[in-house]
Amino acid sequence: MQAENRFFDDLSRMMSGALSAAGGVREEAEARLRQHFEAMFTRMDLVRREEFNVVRDMAALARQENERLAERVVELEAKLAAKSRRHAAKPAEAVDESDTSHD
Repeated sequence: MQAENRFFDDLSRMMSGALSAAGGVREEAEARLRQHFEAMFTRMDLVRREEFNVVRDMAALARQENERLAERVVELEAKLAAKSRRHAAKPAEAVDESDTSHD
């Protein structure tokens, strides 16, 4: 029975050592994969989420400003058209023929 207990103790120590080694291998593999993916993403010239969000917000503000300015242009064109119609509707003033200055 003593030999059997010693066998299980040895087996237990061997398994613990193997699990520790496997954990170390796993950590090393994760670190290498992380480095590989970071290098790959750097080469792909990707942007970080924070940078993307800032540019997206800037684009939204620019779009709103563009829409506001487009509405303003429509208003100004309408005013200009109304002014042109009023000017065209006025009778033409008689030209003073006594002022016949020639260059």
